[in-house]
Amino acid sequence: MNTLIPSLSQLIEFAVAPVFLLTGIAGFLSVMSGRLGRISDRVRIAERRIQTLADPQLVERSKQEIILLWSRVRAANWAIGFCVASGLMICLVIGLLFAGALLVIDLKFPIILLFVLAMLLLICALILFLVEVRLATRAVNIVRTIHKPVKLRNGPQPGL
Repeated sequence: MNTLIPSLSQLIEFAVAPVFLLTGIAGFLSVMSGRLGRISDRVRIAERRIQTLADPQLVERSKQEIILLWSRVRAANWAIGFCVASGLMICLVIGLLFAGALLVIDLKFPIILLFVLAMLLLICALILFLVEVRLATRAVNIVRTIHKPVKLRNGPQPGL
């Protein structure tokens, strides 16, 4: 029984790193979910704005903005999907760590494979996050051309 305690504490130490990784993934999911909600709000605003615009150029720019926003939605959804899949792989790694110790089975290969897969999925999620941020930057330029700058009484114009 005394030999079980050191091996159990080592097992818990091995499982702690993936648990911290899960915490980071959860934070990333929270950020992406928040961004997705804001993008959805932006789509609704842009779709309502089109109905009120009379200038065909502004309508076209609003349509471009909506197309770009939907690209952001797709990128964010894929990033969230890859992130969730990565989290699931990490959960499997933790489960296999304990199962291997409990059943006294060598599960190094599946654990390594799942961990590498989790990292690849996380890399894909982070790349898609970067894509979504780049699309957001492009969307700012489109929105800037739709809204005319308002002159202030004393000071520079916004956006300059």
